[in-house]
Parts: sequence; structure tokens; C-alpha cells
Amino acid sequence: MNTRSKIEEPVAKEFQQFNDEFANSLKSETRRLQSAIIQIQHAVGKHVRPLLVLLTAKACGKITEHTINAAVLLELLHTATLIHDDVIDETKERRGLPSLNAIFDNRVSVLVGDYILSSALIRAIQTRNLQIISIVSNLGRDLSEGEIKQLETAEESIVDEEAYMQVIKKKTATLLSACTEIGAICADAPADIVEKSKLLGEYLGYAFQIKDDIFDYYKNEDLGKPTGNDIREGKVTLPLLYALQHAGPAELETYMTLLRSKVFTPVQVDQLIDFAIRKGGIEYAENRMRHYHSKAIELVDSYPDSDAKEALILLANYIIERKK
Repeated sequence: MNTRSKIEEPVAKEFQQFNDEFANSLKSETRRLQSAIIQIQHAVGKHVRPLLVLLTAKACGKITEHTINAAVLLELLHTATLIHDDVIDETKERRGLPSLNAIFDNRVSVLVGDYILSSALIRAIQTRNLQIISIVSNLGRDLSEGEIKQLETAEESIVDEEAYMQVIKKKTATLLSACTEIGAICADAPADIVEKSKLLGEYLGYAFQIKDDIFDYYKNEDLGKPTGNDIREGKVTLPLLYALQHAGPAELETYMTLLRSKVFTPVQVDQLIDFAIRKGGIEYAENRMRHYHSKAIELVDSYPDSDAKEALILLANYIIERKK
């Protein structure tokens, strides 16, 4: 049995129910909208977020219909934000396939994203839990703030690790944190366990995003996004950030001038990638990723022993060991 199967095994029945409900949520009688939805379904990811919801709920006690609803709404929300992000970043490829805005146009993509976001809000109401609705509402605001903060740091060439962490907290960590927090809430876990679960998701979110950022510095056709894509968009992620902070004055001026120019040829992108690697940026980023992974594992270890707890550990390991 492979790792993925072991992760899913404790919640296999519920995960299948999630997949069915998620597919049913992505349906429309409008021809163009349904055509776009079919493209989304072809490019669907590994559903890490709904697995976090289900496994946390089971580790905390039980999975209910509200848990399934929560898993669906959070994956719908995530899908909507990816569509909108691709429009903002003018991304033409996702997971090795053409992005929605590459196939249609920005108008259709934004409207499809809005449709899916509205479907998520309907699901949130179906949980009949004001605490969950509040978390999801705040999450939508955090995701938007994170995207705007990232645009600011890219446009102004801000080289600051605290600013970087603020961005990934808003863009990634809050979503995974909502998954584990809501999973615990749906299991009727005590307040202290809900808070612990919330923190678990946040740590996993940091590790997940740092791993994604590291991918940008390697040539790998299987990643589903071009190497150096973040750099081309002016995003200074952790490996390059570390390199810049540990460069000598002349070297720092050279690379900061390049970043401020906002003109990134393939040669310049390679120069920045090589610079980040040469200065130990990858090793630093990997150490930071493992730091958050370790903190997450400490929290999982405090749950009662169960197959769901073991699967959460496997999922945490998968997040930092995955190849794409």
C-alpha cells in the first residue's frame, strides 16, 4: 500500500463521499460555465485540504455530515482562489495543464471563480454553525489580503522575511488552519483541542508553502509550473530572500537592481536562481520548513492514538517530502 492510500485509509468512505459531493457542487446548466468546470475537474489537485478536515475530525472524535460539508466548502473556496490567482498572476499553466484563463479569458475565469465561491458559501450555511461561517468569512478576507500583500512586496521589491511570512500566513497557512480547526469543531472537540488543531494547520501551511517556494528553484518538468515562475513575477520567496540578506554590499546592489528593473529574461532568472542556491537559500528554506513540520508533529502526537492520528503524521510528512 502506497503512502497516499495509507493517508486516505482511515477516512476512505468519507473521502469518497467528499469527492461525490464536491463533483455535485461543480455543476451548472449554463453551457460555458459547465465547460469551464470540466476543465477545472481535469486539473484538480490531491485534495490535501479536505483530507486535513476529515482526518482531524476523526482524530478528535468523529466525522459527521457537517464535516463533509465543511470539507467540500473549503475545497471549493480553495479552487475559487486558485482561479482568481491565475488571472491576477497571468498564469497560463496549472499542474501541467492550461489554466482556465488560458483556455477561455479573464472575464469567464473571474465569473467561474465567483460562481464556485458562492457555492462554497452555500455549503458554509448548510453546516448551520455560526462559528464555522465566521471562520470561512474571515478566511476569505485573509486570502484576499494575502494576495494584495504579495503584490505590494513584489511591486516594491520588499526584501523582508517578516513580510514574507505574513504573506504565506494569509495565503496558505490560514486556509490549512481553517481546515484543521473546522475539523475539530465538527467533531465537537473541547475548546483547547480546537485551538491546538487550528495551530496544527497553521504550521502545516507554513511548511506546505515553503516547500512550494523551493520547487521554483529546480528544473523539473513534472512540477506543473515553469521553474523560476515566482521570480518572473517579481516574488522574492524564502531561498532568494535569504541569499539577498546574506550578500555583500556590491552583490546585494547587483541583484536588487535586477529585481527592481522588473525585466526578467531567462538568463536573469537563471542568475537569480543560481545566486539563491550558491548562498545557501535552499538549505535555509528547507530548515525553516522542517522547523514548522516538527512543531506540527508535536501537536499531532498529543492526540489520542488512532489510525487517523497516524494518517495525519503521514500527511504532514507527505507535505514536506512531495515531489510536486
